[in-house]
Amino acid sequence: MSIVTYRSSFLFRTIALATALGFASISIAQADSEDGPQGAVYVLSNQLSGNSVIVFSRSANGTLTYAATYSTGGKGAGTGSDPLGSQGSLTLDSGFLLAVNAGSNDVSLFAIDGTKLTLLDREPSGGQMPVSVAVKGAIAYVLNAGGTPNISGYFVDAFGKHLVPLPGSQRLLAGGTTAQPAQVRFAPDGDELLVTEKGTQLIDTYSVGFTGYASTATPHASNGVTPFGFSVTARGFAIVSEAGSGSVSSYEVVNGKHLDSISASVHLGQTAPCWLVTTGDGRYAYTANAGSGTISSLQIGADGTLSLLNPAAGTLDAPLDMALSSRSKFLYVREGNGAVSGFRVMPDGTLEPIGAVTGVPSGAQGIAAR
Repeated sequence: MSIVTYRSSFLFRTIALATALGFASISIAQADSEDGPQGAVYVLSNQLSGNSVIVFSRSANGTLTYAATYSTGGKGAGTGSDPLGSQGSLTLDSGFLLAVNAGSNDVSLFAIDGTKLTLLDREPSGGQMPVSVAVKGAIAYVLNAGGTPNISGYFVDAFGKHLVPLPGSQRLLAGGTTAQPAQVRFAPDGDELLVTEKGTQLIDTYSVGFTGYASTATPHASNGVTPFGFSVTARGFAIVSEAGSGSVSSYEVVNGKHLDSISASVHLGQTAPCWLVTTGDGRYAYTANAGSGTISSLQIGADGTLSLLNPAAGTLDAPLDMALSSRSKFLYVREGNGAVSGFRVMPDGTLEPIGAVTGVPSGAQGIAAR
């Protein structure tokens, strides 16, 4: 058996073992109580001189305190208020944090211990200008927006604590060089991968096989203009913001090839709803409306239908990205003025302000919370 064949065989056997185990041994971070001292919020500095992750500790009442800054080992591409034009440049899963380095075309993997991060690995992104990264168990995919946009896969080796690029996993986007992609994300069961294309008004779906390899892209026309940030609920409903038309749509994801419209372009009465998150129970969605300086709230029905709750559930200075804590008790929003504002998510979906921290540099991009 050749060395290459042996390594490929070992990789596939390890993926199978990790999938079967469900990564139970590394899910401690997700099991922590939100009322305990281990909560944190992470912001990607995205600086040209050197990329880093800024960490804020989260108290039991949701307020934040600066904790530390950790270098990713790579470079950012930070100029302006929204330099990457993306959601998901920082992603949490199974005790790891993944960060894109858009200026050096690679991805960093961190281990999480409370508010402490340990840089474990940095690997090429398989393309140019990575802007978003998704992870589900043992498999991760990065979205490259530069050159000819593509997605490229990794095996997350939880035992050796490395990112292992999946050879030959690069897949083109349906929109080609005009795609202007915004986000890549897995559906909850891990068998489907979605990408939004701002430039072509397309949403791409991919089927992901047992070994982690994705199919070619299946394109779907977006209901609204400029599909941007999105989330996929546990029931398989994709909730997608439409920045150009000031609206949100919902779809049902079926077998990685079908994206069936449920609620088409529910208008918010707000401008540039670029970033979107949904609560863990799949009941509520929130958009960050950069042009209006507001947060909108929507209710998600059991059948995936959307209804607008409050077009201005929160008011901020140019909200640019957002993240929910792991059990959706708190919503954190990165603002254009260098602040991160927090809200308590109430049982009826309303938002209660809990204060802000400052010190995030201009050009920062991405936020994650636990």
